[in-house]
Formats: sequence, C-alpha cells, structure tokens
Amino acid sequence: MTIQLRAMRPEDVEKCGTICYEAFKGISGAHNFPKDFPTPEAAIGLTAAFSESPHVFNVVAENDGVIVGSNHLWEYDAIRAVGPITVAANDQSKGVGRILMQAVLERGKGSAGIRLVQDAFNSRSLSLYTSLGFDVKEPLALVEGTINGEMSNGVEVRPLQAGDLSACATLCRSVHGFDRLEELKSVPPFLTSFVAIRDGRLVAYTSSPHMWPLNHAVAETEEDMENLFTGVGSLSNGQSLSFLLPTRRSNLFRWFLSKGIRVVKPMNLMAIGEYQEPKGSYLPSVGY
Repeated sequence: MTIQLRAMRPEDVEKCGTICYEAFKGISGAHNFPKDFPTPEAAIGLTAAFSESPHVFNVVAENDGVIVGSNHLWEYDAIRAVGPITVAANDQSKGVGRILMQAVLERGKGSAGIRLVQDAFNSRSLSLYTSLGFDVKEPLALVEGTINGEMSNGVEVRPLQAGDLSACATLCRSVHGFDRLEELKSVPPFLTSFVAIRDGRLVAYTSSPHMWPLNHAVAETEEDMENLFTGVGSLSNGQSLSFLLPTRRSNLFRWFLSKGIRVVKPMNLMAIGEYQEPKGSYLPSVGY
C-alpha cells in the first residue's frame, strides 16, 4: 500500500463523509454503543462544514488514487484540536491512521498544544494516540438527557449575545489559561449558546449544549455550572441536552445524575504540549 496525502477538495466531501459514517458506526456497533452520526448525511454535512471552514486544516489519504481516509485539525484558537480521523474499513490496521495523524501533528507544530477526545473503549485509537505522544489528561463521559429545576436566586440564564463574547473569553482564560473566542464565534447559527449571569456578572457559558461534539462550557464554580444547565434545561422546550462531562468532577457528575442525565459512553481527553489543570468548572468539546 502506497499512501499519498493531499488537501481535501469539495468533490471529496461525500466520499470522506461516507467513510467517516461507516468507520464510527463500525467501532460503536462492535461495542454496542449508539452511533455518533445517525445517518451518512450527518457525517457528510460535518465534513462539508470542515471543508469550507478557513479555520480547519483538512487532509485526505489516497491509495492508488482512491480515497481511504481523512483527518482534520481545528485551528480556531491557540490550542489545536484533532478530528474526526477516519479510515475506510478495508484499509484499517495498515498504517493509514498513523500517517494521517502525523500530517496534522506536523501542521500543528509551534502551536501551544494539540488535543483530541477519543472513545475510551477503542483500544486501537488509544494505542495510536499514545504512541504518537498524546497523554490522557481527563476521563470523560458522554451524557445526555433533560434537566428540570429551579436556579439559585439572583441568577439569569439567557442566549449568548454578541456583547457577551469578551466576557466569555476572559472567563475561559481564567479557567483554562487560554480562550476559545474564535471557535465560540463560529458556532453554527442553527445552534444556541447560553450564558449565566450572577449579580450582574457573566459567570458561565456553554457553546452548544444540545450537540456534544461542538459544545464546550466554562464556569467560575460548579454551582454556576449547575445553574447554567438548569436554566438551559428550562429554555430547551424538552429538547435533550448532550455534552461531555469530566468524571473526576465527582460532585458535579453526581448532581447531573441526580437530575436524570444518563451516561452514554466513556471517553478520554488527550493532549500534546501545553496543559493547565482547569481552575474552575468546565465541559470539553469533542476537540478539547
């Protein structure tokens, strides 16, 4: 097998999206977990969005002119994020994934850090990423469900407004040491971001609480995070919440479970380069 890499082109989107759907369906099905993409069209749509974004580096692997896989590097902010990386079923375990990972790692050289989130039950990807230098930083759980309840007095939860962006960036920097401003500004218009205001001050935000791959959230305290998601739940008209939760944050984990949120599957946050233990409450996206 002779693998050649090149930039993704618009005409590659359907093929790469289909491979992405089949690859994730295969690994999830083998372990009896729900599919990450409900339909091929969903994976194709995500691939199209990445292909069109000036903030995403997209690379395709070919074998004798036939596409066998693809990978993506999110370049919105100081920290880079990998994925989804996918390889056609008949071409797995042949080194294609390693070559695609090496391509984005080379692209990301010089950045503050590179991160990804992987399925903890996928021993193949865990081994690959570890061998390439990634360290497991945080065990995660993909969770979903609805939340009902009352917020603390003096707290308001509402959709994010353009005037909130600077405060969101400041909050994120206080928790992580960096901000995700460009990523937050790039949330698709069909999704809603929310903020929590306490005593007239922005103390929490969540970027996409109904779509876990694109969601991230930060809050000054766990109580602020609880109030944020209680408010989001009341504004969701019964729509299910879906997000990643660091399971070492045991009190927050137990709080979400007590509200009826259920665990879907285990995942891991992995990183190369700069990493600061978060100083507040946070939820990662599928990138970091």
